[in-house]
Amino acid sequence: MFKDARKPLVINGKSKFSEEEYLEFERTSIEKHEYHNGEIFLVHEPAAEYKRASYSEEEYLTIEKASNIKHEYYKGEIFAMSGASDSHNEIFTNLFGALTVKLKGKACRPYGSDKRMKIPENSLYTYPDISIYCNGLIHAENDGDTSILPTIIIEILSASTKSYDRSEKFKLYRDIPSLKEYILIDSESISIEAFRLNKSNHWELEEMKLLSESLIIPSLNIVIKVNDIYENLRFN
Repeated sequence: MFKDARKPLVINGKSKFSEEEYLEFERTSIEKHEYHNGEIFLVHEPAAEYKRASYSEEEYLTIEKASNIKHEYYKGEIFAMSGASDSHNEIFTNLFGALTVKLKGKACRPYGSDKRMKIPENSLYTYPDISIYCNGLIHAENDGDTSILPTIIIEILSASTKSYDRSEKFKLYRDIPSLKEYILIDSESISIEAFRLNKSNHWELEEMKLLSESLIIPSLNIVIKVNDIYENLRFN
């Protein structure tokens, strides 16, 4: 990192920060930052070089493929995605590992947060924490690295994303014609919300708040213990 290439951030009139202040700021930020000698710098990424308020899908994809961080795209706007905490990463490792084992040899396959997904019905491009596709990958018409039509989406909630994941994002996800289940896993407490599409085409919610319970995923015909999902984590 070259210090003279970027200006350090000034936050509430301050330009010098302790490591503890930086970490607290980073946990609640939707963007990624670097910290060096008491100064905080926005991580350089191509979208920051563009001054327009609206972009085409083709422009977004060009920017995204050259970027070192991930962005969402919705109706012409580009949004930087936040980083993940240790708790988030522990949950991802536990759950993704369990899914990989249980789905081995089956038609459905899980993918991590590097798998870009598009919802043609509302223009959203995003990167779910875990997306599960059944019967192979179908790619977007305009990009061979972007997939459509997942069967299940799993998001791991953090303080900065839980409101969005539960409301606006779920509303956008409901436009996916192939989606059968949407699962939210809290990274700050033992709490799992499993939304499932019933036979009447309505979304039903089942909640799990005990380590002794199990997450049932009917679309995959598998069961994963809540205790296994939160392995190596302790909450006050």
